[in-house]
Amino acid sequence: MRSPVEHVTCQQLVAALTDYLEGVLDAQQRADIERHIVFCRGCATYVEQMRDTIALVGRLAEERPRSEQTTELLGLFRRWQADRAS
Repeated sequence: MRSPVEHVTCQQLVAALTDYLEGVLDAQQRADIERHIVFCRGCATYVEQMRDTIALVGRLAEERPRSEQTTELLGLFRRWQADRAS
């Protein structure tokens, strides 16, 4: 006799989402996540947003900051770091 099915919670889905999206979950874990997504509209939306984000980030071109921007950012960071240390 099979034991009762344990349902994935929203928190468990969030914790496993990276592995789910990377396809590294075993078949049972993947099925459990997919079952949850079918019944939980909030998590279904969250998964879709993460897929969209991954797709958009993958299309971004690397842009290097101009040297004056780099100098300004480093100055801001150093001031922030000094303020935290005091």
